[in-house]
Amino acid sequence: MSAELPKSRAPSIRDVARLAGVSHQTVSRVLNNHPSIRDSTKARVQQVMEDLQYRPNRAARALSRGTSRTIGVLSASSSQYGPASSIAAIQDAARDAGYYVNTANLTSVDPESIEAALDHLMLQSVEGIVVIAPQMRVFDVLEQLSIAVPYVTLQSTGRLNDHGLSVDQIYGARLATRHLIDLGHRNIYHLAGPQDWIEAEARMRGFLDEMGAMDVPTTAPILGDWTADFGYYAGRELLRVRDFTAIFSSNDQMALGLMHAIRDAGLDIPGDVSVIGFDDIPEAAHFWPPLTTVRQDFSELGRRCMALLLDDITDGPEEQRSAIIPELIVRASTGPPAF
Repeated sequence: MSAELPKSRAPSIRDVARLAGVSHQTVSRVLNNHPSIRDSTKARVQQVMEDLQYRPNRAARALSRGTSRTIGVLSASSSQYGPASSIAAIQDAARDAGYYVNTANLTSVDPESIEAALDHLMLQSVEGIVVIAPQMRVFDVLEQLSIAVPYVTLQSTGRLNDHGLSVDQIYGARLATRHLIDLGHRNIYHLAGPQDWIEAEARMRGFLDEMGAMDVPTTAPILGDWTADFGYYAGRELLRVRDFTAIFSSNDQMALGLMHAIRDAGLDIPGDVSVIGFDDIPEAAHFWPPLTTVRQDFSELGRRCMALLLDDITDGPEEQRSAIIPELIVRASTGPPAF
């Protein structure tokens, strides 16, 4: 079989797949002893690998020393501040623990793409996986898959509870909402994030829970897309009626757009409208006025995520899985309503 390959290069996983008559994902599963592979398929793939003398470099290193010292990160959205900060925190915590990080970014969240990304990570002989998947539909797929290594999910609701670690988004949203209510606001709007995002759903739930607990009438939250452009558009539309004195934005970028729209209308922040965000992005302190927001401790999230994963990998004492508590950061964009 080796005669069928160019002599100028070493055999690849795709060569093995072609000669064995299977997909490269199947070869990956064979390499990682995935339980779903039939014995006959496994034997055929292994025979081709033996004939080609195929040895993945990373896998060979892992076999020689028993461990790969590599953690995989499956990210379904690395462009937003929250997921990007989570990845950075995990990389720092992994480096401190003597591990490398291999990240697979999903450009699509269909089942085939998710399975292919997991196979890619498994091919790197990762010892554990962190799943940063803000969209609910990613978890629909994960629940159907058998992941052969320990993993932790950075999610905010009750699904896959035995693997989850998160910042308490509901509590953070309640902090933001209570802050506005304590200032005297009773006409409060919520600009939510995309409907499929777990964090957006949790923050919307926290807003509604706190409004209900304080017996404050609510209007239906407005579904946004996390961008400042949408915040500006929503602000322009809301100001046509102006039946509110405060807006809780589900993230700081949309809050920035809202503030732009309010100023364009000739209104004062917070004199006419108070605005509060969520995340505390680095620029939030430099908005004008500086933005009141909810801060998430991403460094702590990364540290505890790695501690959980390493405990699972080494069968060590289990790290506490309680949610990380966010913090209200009060700045100049919120104040009492003008009556």
